[in-house]
Amino acid sequence: MSKMPTPPEPQRRGYARAAGDIAGDISGVAFKRFGFVQGAVVSRWKEIVGERYARVSVPESIRFTAGKKSGGTLSLLVEGAHAPLMQHLAPMIVEKVNRFFGYEAVARIAFRQGRVADATIRPQRQSPAPVPAELGDGLRAIADDELRACLTSLAGQIAATTGPPLVERPSPIPSLLNLPKVS
Repeated sequence: MSKMPTPPEPQRRGYARAAGDIAGDISGVAFKRFGFVQGAVVSRWKEIVGERYARVSVPESIRFTAGKKSGGTLSLLVEGAHAPLMQHLAPMIVEKVNRFFGYEAVARIAFRQGRVADATIRPQRQSPAPVPAELGDGLRAIADDELRACLTSLAGQIAATTGPPLVERPSPIPSLLNLPKVS
């Protein structure tokens, strides 16, 4: 009985991979599970339909008939009041999505009304302060250039802060004891 040859082990790297390098591999499986052959449709939705329509719609899935990868149905989540407008724009959206894919992947669009999550706005960072003198000598002794740069940046950011971050506390939930009495 002959042994089947084992596939070669993937080549190891001598460095850590950036999270962005492996995010496509991980998210690709999740996107395929929900009907997206290509996860870039979600991440590049603003480029496909434009910023105006991307603010009020989000692609949910693309469903194909069994065994086919063309003529599918794109499911879109649309803000309630914008649904009639998006229905009128359906032929244009189908054309733009098919142009993105490079073939006739989508034949029709199914709309679902709901709330589209707003893109979070990142707070602006403070510019880093000069590294304190007592840390300068210790940082120069680090041989790895990248690690030294990261630690220098971290030290500058810490030196620029004025204390712990201010967090807005949500208003307390009223208890039943504090409610006004009804006579």
